[in-house]
This record gives sequence, structure tokens and C-alpha cells, in this order.
Amino acid sequence: MAIFINKDTKLIVQGMTGSEGMKHTTRMLKYGTNVVGGVTPGKGGQVVEIDGRSLPVFNSVAEAVAATGANASVVFVPPKFAKAAVMDAIDAELPLCVVITEGIPVHDSAAFYAHAVAKGKTRLIGPNCPGLISPGLSNIGIIPGDITGAGRIGLVSKSGTLTYQMMYELRDFGFSTAVGIGGDPIIGTTHIDCLKAFQDDPDTDAIVMIGEIGGDAEERAAAFIAEYVTKPVVGYVAGFTAPEGKTMGHAGAIVSGSSGTAEAKKVALEAAGVKVGKTPSETAALMREILKAR
Repeated sequence: MAIFINKDTKLIVQGMTGSEGMKHTTRMLKYGTNVVGGVTPGKGGQVVEIDGRSLPVFNSVAEAVAATGANASVVFVPPKFAKAAVMDAIDAELPLCVVITEGIPVHDSAAFYAHAVAKGKTRLIGPNCPGLISPGLSNIGIIPGDITGAGRIGLVSKSGTLTYQMMYELRDFGFSTAVGIGGDPIIGTTHIDCLKAFQDDPDTDAIVMIGEIGGDAEERAAAFIAEYVTKPVVGYVAGFTAPEGKTMGHAGAIVSGSSGTAEAKKVALEAAGVKVGKTPSETAALMREILKAR
């Protein structure tokens, strides 16, 4: 079992004919992800050869779905074209759309997020995220495939690089699914969405949650954990040393007073029974203790 993706996931790559799309399509294919085609408006009818595979290119997601039966897409499209690409996936009622693109204007993200909610058919992951991986089954996005194998830990993270570090630190236990949800102000899939999915997944035994300073997503996740999650959860909040009042990092996270600080998030999570590490390595050690005791 895994959440959101598995061996039956049929993936199309939006922007496959571009340099980033081509590079990561090659990576995903080598991993074993079932990539069935690509979408680049104006280049429909072309065929891309990658490692002995002939992948058709379509003008729209709807055309790709009709021809291939695809049920997921990943977006490697420059920021100014990303809104149109995501809208295309939503209009085609694709069940999953993973938006890797960084630097999408917030009003564009707000528009396609609202469109996805209104249609009610497409789960968005991202934007500005590394994607997700169910080790041994499917890998969608830019997460390195050789960090870890399959196991029974679920991981949800705002940070791309910390996703990789946590997967590496706990590689001897392995993961059911690791999801990078992205750090932009508006994202499709939240910590809470992933926590619920992991709680409901019979093959996930424990959960790691990585957050960042700014906003109240982690506090809301803590409230959800207290009410709904019975599996052990460990957490890490990036930004314990961030100075007050300064915008930090890719998330545009700003700390004002106690609101949005790593310490405030840590307190909220611990009140919900989550063990919180002060560093990624300490967080991994907390998870290791829990799993060894099971």
C-alpha cells in the first residue's frame, strides 16, 4: 500500500519536451515509474525517444488521457505557463497533478487552486515541491530514487532538501510514501491531507511531519493529530534560529511575535502528543526509538 500513487499510476509529463522535463522523465523512467506520454501544446504528434521507450506527445491533457488512460501528471513548465498547464489537468479531471514549478505567482496558484476545489476531481500537490515517492512502486517529481527503500514510515514535508535528509537518515526502516507538499503560501495538498491518508493506510505504522516557520499550518495539523491520528508522529520545524520580523527562505515565511515561530509550533505539536526534534537528525532518532520499541 501507499498513499496517492502506486504501481498502477500512469503518468504524463507536462513540459516533457523541455530540458527539465526531459531530464526528470528519464530519471522517473529509470526508477520504474509508468510514464505513458507528455503534453506540450503545439507539439502534439511528436514522439520522444528515451532509453528505448517511445513516448507520444499530446497538445492537451485531455488528449493524453483519452489515448493513454493516464491518471496523474507532473508539471515541469516555466512559471508563466504553469497556470495554463495546471488548469488543463484540472479541466481534464485528472485525479492527481503534481506541480514541481517554483516561482509561480501567488495569484496564479490561487486561481488554479480555486478551480481544483470547484471541480472537485483533482488532487494538487505543490506548487514548488519535490513531488512524492512510494519506494519500489512509483516516483513522481525530483526526489532521488536511491535514498531509501520501501518500509512503513509515512513522511510529509514542506521542505525538499529536508525530505531527502529524513529519507536518508531512516533508510534502514524505509518509507511507504514520502510527500513533499511545497512551501508556497498556497498549496494544494496540506499536512492534514497527508496525515489523514497515512492514518488510514494500513501499511503505514508511523509518521514524520516536517514543517517550517510562518503561518499556522503546523498548529492546525497539531489540532488534527490530537483529534484523529492514533499512529505515532514525530515532527521537525525548520527555523528555530530565524530572527523575528525577517522574511525567510523560499516559503516567504515571516515570523511576527510568537505567531509562526518554530517554538510556538513545537509547543502546539507536543501538546498533541507529537515528539519534536530540534534538528533533523534528532527527529530521525526519535522515530528510530519509536520503531525499535514496536
